Amino acid sequence: MTDKRTISVYDSKSSEYANLTKVNKPSKHLSVFMSNVIANGIVLDLGCGPGVASYFMKKKGFKVTATDASMEMVKIAKAENGIDVLHHSFEDINWINTFDGIWAHFSLLHAKREVFPSHLAALKNALKNNGVFTIGMKLGQGEQRDNIGRFYAYYSEEQLIKYLEAAGYQIDEINYGEDIGLDGKSAKWIIIRSHV
Repeated sequence: MTDKRTISVYDSKSSEYANLTKVNKPSKHLSVFMSNVIANGIVLDLGCGPGVASYFMKKKGFKVTATDASMEMVKIAKAENGIDVLHHSFEDINWINTFDGIWAHFSLLHAKREVFPSHLAALKNALKNNGVFTIGMKLGQGEQRDNIGRFYAYYSEEQLIKYLEAAGYQIDEINYGEDIGLDGKSAKWIIIRSHV
């Protein structure tokens, strides 16, 4: 079940988050994702926030389906980036053999560990054969809320690889980094690109 407190934080801080994530060009990770997805393919931006990645993917010629559980993010994505977003939670993933690529950029870290495998399985089912899956997560252990109330599930690199491989994904590339988030704190992260 989607964590309502987390969604309420994103609703209340949607403008602040949009300003924090505003960029003039796609990140290197998004660029690599797009270069590995078939040209003009169909992609899912899962938990798209203000729609920045969706904007760049759409501009590149991809057919973009974007989702977010925060209604305020849905509104900003439409107003600022011209993206029509489905007001969906992770539980609404029910596509079959639909997408050439799925961009899950720091969204699934808000899913509880107990349902994480089922979400990965649903996303695999939504991908076409050889579809690309990129996931961004924060590194760590356990589950907890940050200082502004958002729920997080943390994983080690080894744990994430085990979950992905168990769900049928083949790992292609792993990158690491550290950034300051909406809560003002620095956090280490991992981005894994894989395919099915």
